[in-house]
Amino acid sequence: MEQVKPTRMELIKKKGQIKMAEQGRDLLRQKMDVLIREFFQLTSSFSQSRDELEAMANEAYRSLLIAQAVDDSIALKSAAFATPKGITLDVRSRNIMGVPVPVIEKKSVTRNVLERGYGVVGTSGRIDETAEKFEMELNIILDLAEKETAMRRLGAEVQASRRRVNALEQVLIPELKQQAKYIKLSIEEREREDLFRLKKVKKLLQSRHAAEAGGPPDGSSDSGGPHQASLMNETESREVKDDENRKGNET
Repeated sequence: MEQVKPTRMELIKKKGQIKMAEQGRDLLRQKMDVLIREFFQLTSSFSQSRDELEAMANEAYRSLLIAQAVDDSIALKSAAFATPKGITLDVRSRNIMGVPVPVIEKKSVTRNVLERGYGVVGTSGRIDETAEKFEMELNIILDLAEKETAMRRLGAEVQASRRRVNALEQVLIPELKQQAKYIKLSIEEREREDLFRLKKVKKLLQSRHAAEAGGPPDGSSDSGGPHQASLMNETESREVKDDENRKGNET
Protein backbone atom coordinates (compact mmCIF):
# COMPACT_ATOMS: atom_id res chain seq x y z
CA MET A 1 0.00 0.00 0.00
CA GLU A 2 1.23 3.48 -0.81
CA GLN A 3 2.59 5.38 2.17
CA VAL A 4 0.07 8.04 3.23
CA LYS A 5 0.01 10.65 5.96
CA PRO A 6 -2.46 9.71 8.71
CA THR A 7 -4.07 13.14 9.03
CA ARG A 8 -7.66 14.32 8.86
CA MET A 9 -6.95 16.40 5.76
CA GLU A 10 -5.55 13.33 4.03
CA LEU A 11 -8.64 11.35 5.06
CA ILE A 12 -10.92 14.00 3.54
CA LYS A 13 -8.79 13.94 0.38
CA LYS A 14 -9.04 10.15 0.08
CA LYS A 15 -12.82 10.22 0.56
CA GLY A 16 -13.07 12.78 -2.27
CA GLN A 17 -10.92 10.57 -4.51
CA ILE A 18 -13.12 7.56 -3.74
CA LYS A 19 -16.25 9.51 -4.63
CA MET A 20 -14.72 10.77 -7.89
CA ALA A 21 -13.53 7.26 -8.85
CA GLU A 22 -17.00 5.81 -8.21
CA GLN A 23 -18.61 8.55 -10.32
CA GLY A 24 -16.14 7.83 -13.13
CA ARG A 25 -16.92 4.13 -12.91
CA ASP A 26 -20.66 4.80 -13.15
CA LEU A 27 -20.17 7.09 -16.18
CA LEU A 28 -18.05 4.48 -17.91
CA ARG A 29 -20.74 1.87 -17.28
CA GLN A 30 -23.39 4.14 -18.81
CA LYS A 31 -21.15 4.79 -21.82
CA MET A 32 -20.52 1.07 -22.23
CA ASP A 33 -24.27 0.32 -22.11
CA VAL A 34 -24.99 2.87 -24.87
CA LEU A 35 -22.14 1.53 -27.03
CA ILE A 36 -23.34 -2.05 -26.60
CA ARG A 37 -26.89 -1.05 -27.59
CA GLU A 38 -25.60 0.71 -30.71
CA PHE A 39 -23.38 -2.27 -31.50
CA PHE A 40 -26.27 -4.73 -31.43
CA GLN A 41 -28.42 -2.45 -33.57
CA LEU A 42 -25.66 -2.38 -36.17
CA THR A 43 -25.26 -6.15 -35.86
CA SER A 44 -28.89 -6.75 -36.77
CA SER A 45 -28.70 -4.42 -39.76
CA PHE A 46 -25.35 -5.90 -40.79
CA SER A 47 -26.72 -9.45 -40.82
CA GLN A 48 -29.63 -8.36 -43.01
CA SER A 49 -27.28 -6.62 -45.45
CA ARG A 50 -25.05 -9.70 -45.60
CA ASP A 51 -28.03 -11.80 -46.64
CA GLU A 52 -28.93 -9.25 -49.30
CA LEU A 53 -25.34 -9.24 -50.57
CA GLU A 54 -25.24 -13.01 -50.83
CA ALA A 55 -28.50 -13.12 -52.77
CA MET A 56 -27.45 -10.29 -55.09
CA ALA A 57 -24.03 -11.86 -55.70
CA ASN A 58 -25.69 -15.11 -56.76
CA GLU A 59 -27.99 -13.26 -59.15
CA ALA A 60 -25.13 -11.23 -60.63
CA TYR A 61 -22.95 -14.31 -61.12
CA ARG A 62 -25.85 -16.16 -62.76
CA SER A 63 -26.42 -13.25 -65.15
CA LEU A 64 -22.71 -13.21 -65.97
CA LEU A 65 -22.72 -16.93 -66.80
CA ILE A 66 -25.74 -16.49 -69.07
CA ALA A 67 -24.09 -13.55 -70.86
CA GLN A 68 -20.88 -15.55 -71.33
CA ALA A 69 -22.80 -18.52 -72.70
CA VAL A 70 -25.05 -16.63 -75.14
CA ASP A 71 -23.21 -13.48 -76.19
CA ASP A 72 -19.84 -13.11 -77.84
CA SER A 73 -17.02 -13.16 -75.30
CA ILE A 74 -15.23 -10.36 -77.17
CA ALA A 75 -18.28 -8.09 -76.87
CA LEU A 76 -18.55 -8.93 -73.18
CA LYS A 77 -14.88 -8.07 -72.52
CA SER A 78 -15.13 -4.89 -74.57
CA ALA A 79 -18.12 -3.72 -72.52
CA ALA A 80 -16.24 -4.50 -69.31
CA PHE A 81 -13.15 -2.53 -70.38
CA ALA A 82 -15.24 0.41 -71.61
CA THR A 83 -17.12 0.84 -68.33
CA PRO A 84 -15.69 3.63 -66.07
CA LYS A 85 -13.94 2.19 -63.02
CA GLY A 86 -13.92 5.18 -60.67
CA ILE A 87 -16.46 5.74 -57.87
CA THR A 88 -16.73 9.07 -56.03
CA LEU A 89 -17.49 8.80 -52.32
CA ASP A 90 -17.96 11.43 -49.63
CA VAL A 91 -16.93 10.06 -46.24
CA ARG A 92 -17.66 11.97 -43.04
CA SER A 93 -17.82 10.87 -39.42
CA ARG A 94 -20.31 11.03 -36.57
CA ASN A 95 -19.74 10.54 -32.85
CA ILE A 96 -21.40 7.87 -30.73
CA MET A 97 -20.49 8.61 -27.10
CA GLY A 98 -17.15 10.04 -28.21
CA VAL A 99 -16.40 7.26 -30.71
CA PRO A 100 -16.03 8.50 -34.32
CA VAL A 101 -17.69 6.18 -36.82
CA PRO A 102 -17.67 6.69 -40.60
CA VAL A 103 -20.70 7.68 -42.65
CA ILE A 104 -20.41 7.14 -46.40
CA GLU A 105 -22.49 9.66 -48.30
CA LYS A 106 -22.68 8.32 -51.82
CA LYS A 107 -24.83 8.49 -54.84
CA SER A 108 -26.01 5.19 -56.16
CA VAL A 109 -23.34 3.61 -58.35
CA THR A 110 -26.07 2.16 -60.55
CA ARG A 111 -25.74 3.76 -64.00
CA ASN A 112 -28.02 3.88 -67.00
CA VAL A 113 -27.04 2.41 -70.35
CA LEU A 114 -25.56 5.65 -71.69
CA GLU A 115 -23.37 6.22 -68.64
CA ARG A 116 -21.64 2.84 -68.80
CA GLY A 117 -19.39 3.81 -71.68
CA TYR A 118 -19.99 1.02 -74.14
CA GLY A 119 -22.07 1.17 -77.30
CA VAL A 120 -25.73 0.38 -77.17
CA VAL A 121 -25.83 -1.22 -80.61
CA GLY A 122 -23.02 -3.76 -80.06
CA THR A 123 -24.28 -5.11 -76.74
CA SER A 124 -27.31 -7.13 -75.72
CA GLY A 125 -29.77 -6.73 -72.89
CA ARG A 126 -28.11 -9.60 -71.07
CA ILE A 127 -24.90 -7.57 -70.72
CA ASP A 128 -26.91 -4.59 -69.46
CA GLU A 129 -28.63 -6.81 -66.91
CA THR A 130 -25.29 -8.23 -65.73
CA ALA A 131 -23.82 -4.74 -65.31
CA GLU A 132 -26.87 -3.60 -63.38
CA LYS A 133 -26.72 -6.58 -61.00
CA PHE A 134 -23.05 -6.01 -60.23
CA GLU A 135 -23.66 -2.30 -59.67
CA MET A 136 -26.41 -3.16 -57.16
CA GLU A 137 -24.01 -5.58 -55.47
CA LEU A 138 -21.44 -2.79 -55.19
CA ASN A 139 -24.01 -0.56 -53.46
CA ILE A 140 -24.57 -3.23 -50.82
CA ILE A 141 -20.80 -3.72 -50.37
CA LEU A 142 -20.33 -0.01 -49.64
CA ASP A 143 -23.14 -0.11 -47.10
CA LEU A 144 -21.58 -3.15 -45.43
CA ALA A 145 -18.17 -1.46 -45.32
CA GLU A 146 -19.64 1.47 -43.40
CA LYS A 147 -21.43 -0.77 -40.91
CA GLU A 148 -18.50 -3.12 -40.38
CA THR A 149 -16.08 -0.26 -39.70
CA ALA A 150 -18.52 1.24 -37.18
CA MET A 151 -18.92 -2.15 -35.47
CA ARG A 152 -15.16 -2.63 -35.21
CA ARG A 153 -14.66 0.78 -33.61
CA LEU A 154 -17.59 0.37 -31.22
CA GLY A 155 -16.39 -3.09 -30.20
CA ALA A 156 -12.87 -1.79 -29.51
CA GLU A 157 -14.25 1.06 -27.41
CA VAL A 158 -16.50 -1.32 -25.44
CA GLN A 159 -13.48 -3.46 -24.59
CA ALA A 160 -11.45 -0.41 -23.56
CA SER A 161 -14.30 0.87 -21.36
CA ARG A 162 -14.66 -2.56 -19.75
CA ARG A 163 -10.93 -2.60 -18.93
CA ARG A 164 -11.20 0.86 -17.35
CA VAL A 165 -14.22 -0.17 -15.27
CA ASN A 166 -12.41 -3.30 -14.06
CA ALA A 167 -9.33 -1.26 -13.18
CA LEU A 168 -11.42 1.16 -11.13
CA GLU A 169 -13.47 -1.55 -9.40
CA GLN A 170 -10.70 -4.05 -8.70
CA VAL A 171 -7.60 -1.87 -8.24
CA LEU A 172 -8.06 1.85 -7.67
CA ILE A 173 -11.22 2.03 -5.53
CA PRO A 174 -10.22 -0.86 -3.17
CA GLU A 175 -6.76 0.71 -2.75
CA LEU A 176 -8.23 4.13 -1.91
CA LYS A 177 -10.67 2.55 0.56
CA GLN A 178 -7.81 0.65 2.20
CA GLN A 179 -5.80 3.86 2.55
CA ALA A 180 -8.81 5.69 4.02
CA LYS A 181 -9.33 2.85 6.50
CA TYR A 182 -5.67 2.96 7.52
CA ILE A 183 -5.84 6.74 8.08
CA LYS A 184 -9.02 6.43 10.13
CA LEU A 185 -7.55 3.70 12.33
CA SER A 186 -4.36 5.71 12.81
CA ILE A 187 -6.33 8.78 13.87
CA GLU A 188 -8.45 6.75 16.30
CA GLU A 189 -5.33 5.12 17.75
CA ARG A 190 -3.70 8.52 18.20
CA GLU A 191 -6.83 9.83 19.95
CA ARG A 192 -6.81 6.85 22.33
CA GLU A 193 -3.15 7.50 23.11
CA ASP A 194 -3.89 11.18 23.83
CA LEU A 195 -6.78 10.17 26.08
CA PHE A 196 -4.55 7.74 27.96
CA ARG A 197 -1.92 10.45 28.51
CA LEU A 198 -4.56 12.87 29.74
CA LYS A 199 -5.79 10.28 32.25
CA LYS A 200 -2.25 9.78 33.52
CA VAL A 201 -1.76 13.52 33.90
CA LYS A 202 -5.08 13.78 35.71
CA LYS A 203 -4.06 11.08 38.20
CA LEU A 204 -0.70 12.76 38.77
CA LEU A 205 -2.38 16.10 39.44
CA GLN A 206 -4.86 14.49 41.82
CA SER A 207 -2.04 12.72 43.67
CA ARG A 208 -0.06 15.96 43.94
CA HIS A 209 -3.07 17.89 45.19
CA ALA A 210 -3.88 15.19 47.72
CA ALA A 211 -0.30 15.24 48.98
CA GLU A 212 -0.36 19.02 49.37
CA ALA A 213 -3.76 18.99 51.13
CA GLY A 214 -2.90 16.03 53.35
CA GLY A 215 -6.00 14.06 52.22
CA PRO A 216 -6.54 10.83 50.27
CA PRO A 217 -5.67 10.97 46.54
CA ASP A 218 -9.24 10.41 45.40
CA GLY A 219 -9.79 13.78 43.76
CA SER A 220 -12.66 14.66 46.16
CA SER A 221 -11.31 18.12 46.97
CA ASP A 222 -12.81 21.03 45.04
CA SER A 223 -9.65 23.18 45.01
CA GLY A 224 -6.70 22.82 42.68
CA GLY A 225 -6.78 25.80 40.43
CA PRO A 226 -8.41 26.57 37.10
CA HIS A 227 -5.72 24.72 35.12
CA GLN A 228 -6.44 21.43 36.86
CA ALA A 229 -10.21 21.90 36.45
CA SER A 230 -9.93 22.59 32.74
CA LEU A 231 -7.63 19.59 32.30
CA MET A 232 -10.08 17.34 34.13
CA ASN A 233 -12.96 18.64 32.02
CA GLU A 234 -10.96 18.00 28.84
CA THR A 235 -10.18 14.47 29.99
CA GLU A 236 -13.82 13.75 30.76
CA SER A 237 -14.93 15.09 27.37
CA ARG A 238 -12.36 12.92 25.63
CA GLU A 239 -13.60 9.89 27.57
CA VAL A 240 -17.17 10.58 26.46
CA LYS A 241 -16.04 11.05 22.87
CA ASP A 242 -14.02 7.84 22.96
CA ASP A 243 -17.04 5.93 24.30
CA GLU A 244 -19.23 7.32 21.51
CA ASN A 245 -16.67 6.35 18.85
CA ARG A 246 -16.38 2.86 20.30
CA LYS A 247 -20.17 2.43 20.28
CA GLY A 248 -20.33 3.71 16.70
CA ASN A 249 -17.68 1.18 15.60
CA GLU A 250 -19.52 -1.65 17.33
CA THR A 251 -22.76 -0.79 15.49
